[in-house]
Amino acid sequence: MREKLRLDQGQIDRGRKAAARIAADVNRELEKKTTVAVERTVLRLLGIDGVDTEGVPLPNVVVDHLLEQGRLSAGAASWVVNAALHENITPQQVAERVAAGSLSLTEIPQVEWASLLREGERLAAQGLERIAANRREREEQIRRLGEGRKPYLYVIVATGDIYEDIIQGKSAARQGADIVAVIRSTGQSLIDYVPYGATREGFGGTYATQENFRLMRQGLDEVGEEVGRYIRLCNYCSGLCMPEIAAMGAMERLDVMLNDALYGILFRDINMQRTLIDQAFSRLINGYAGIMINTGEDNYLTTADAVEAAHTVLASQFINEQFALLAGLPPEQMGLGHAFEINPELEDGFLLELAQAQLSRQIFPEAPLKYMPPTKHMTGNIFKGHVQDAMFNLVSILTGQGVQLLGMMTEAMHTPHIHDRKLAIENAQYIFNNARHLGEEIQFVSGGRVEARAREVLDRAVGMLEEVERIGLFTALERGMLADVKRSPTGGKGLSGVLEKDENYYNPLEAELKRRVGLDPREEGSVHGRGLPTR
Repeated sequence: MREKLRLDQGQIDRGRKAAARIAADVNRELEKKTTVAVERTVLRLLGIDGVDTEGVPLPNVVVDHLLEQGRLSAGAASWVVNAALHENITPQQVAERVAAGSLSLTEIPQVEWASLLREGERLAAQGLERIAANRREREEQIRRLGEGRKPYLYVIVATGDIYEDIIQGKSAARQGADIVAVIRSTGQSLIDYVPYGATREGFGGTYATQENFRLMRQGLDEVGEEVGRYIRLCNYCSGLCMPEIAAMGAMERLDVMLNDALYGILFRDINMQRTLIDQAFSRLINGYAGIMINTGEDNYLTTADAVEAAHTVLASQFINEQFALLAGLPPEQMGLGHAFEINPELEDGFLLELAQAQLSRQIFPEAPLKYMPPTKHMTGNIFKGHVQDAMFNLVSILTGQGVQLLGMMTEAMHTPHIHDRKLAIENAQYIFNNARHLGEEIQFVSGGRVEARAREVLDRAVGMLEEVERIGLFTALERGMLADVKRSPTGGKGLSGVLEKDENYYNPLEAELKRRVGLDPREEGSVHGRGLPTR
């Protein structure tokens, strides 16, 4: 099915080149900046965990301490590693002393810079080895147990109680799910810290914490042994703590992360500079951890018309692809998103959906595309909803999608019950089995409705990308060119957490990650700063 539509390869190349220039321009503009979330992530990967006596996460305590001293722009790692060497203690003990008020990082004499670099590299390698070990463990379990066939059946749990989520996740795996996604508690993306420990209260979902990740991973490993296949775990790597959650997921062997370059800007009003800096570091981590990312282009069609705005989905897929490549994340880990959201009352709407899905499949042949179900036009008529989901499943198997987020016939009514999920899985399994190779038997009419629609969407997407390249991504977002949502480069939440790096900035994790994923860490300040700022 990959070459079924006769598309203009030259046009595809134009779109990809424009997207590459858009992403590169943004990276050049933002590479001299860091964020509080990036610095907290570095501390977590250096081994700092836990909370102080008031329940504040220790990475926040240390970063806030340096912010108050006006010294975070040198990078949190430089101060913490310096203190660890001078005091002959671990980074964890450094953080605990800062929290207790018995240590001021900016008052400790500077050790020899070469020694600091060696220790930073050692600690970075130590932190990343835990992630590498998890990746090896995933690969070994898949080799030993096997896994479901693509499209992977992806379902959600959203009880608010991690222990109930585990019960529901195991139930879903027994019913046939391949990926279990734990929906995050409403509003967590807008808090600038990560809650600590296991949680049993959440609204519309469960808090994303490292302990919750560990518990859910343990539960899915148990049921994986029972059902005889590896069950993937998904959570949300977005919001004001995007890179921190990427690190915690990598340390607890999550397999899939919702990780979009633009979603937080458009749908959570998070400052665009903050989001774009954070997504770069989070994708470095996800790429190294072997985590599949899911992008959020499907959300565009909840605020804009699915027929009229189809080209914005494709344009965003091109942009997300290029940001991911710049972070060293390979195509086989790019779950680029799109959705079955055309009004079911539209004549030949199925053909338009088929065109969009096949278009994405051909342009991104190696990506495990994530296909989202109908939501906007679900009415509460569960019988019609079940048919809509069946047609959605048929498009997926026809076009070779990678990840199928299953539609629920009760979508417009309530959070799905266990029996709703079972019916959704049976629906998909029936259609996938009966139409497994149907796509190999189908040819599209040259110049017919499906092909004409795909060409139209591609043409408009390329035109849009070249316009965004001309005016810049920040201006495009300001004008509302994506999802009909307008955002300001200096507006939104989290801008105060963006800092200019000073000439001595040091981040051993960034340097080591770039080396390991095959990128050239040429930003001198992030690798070999010249020492801590003069006190």
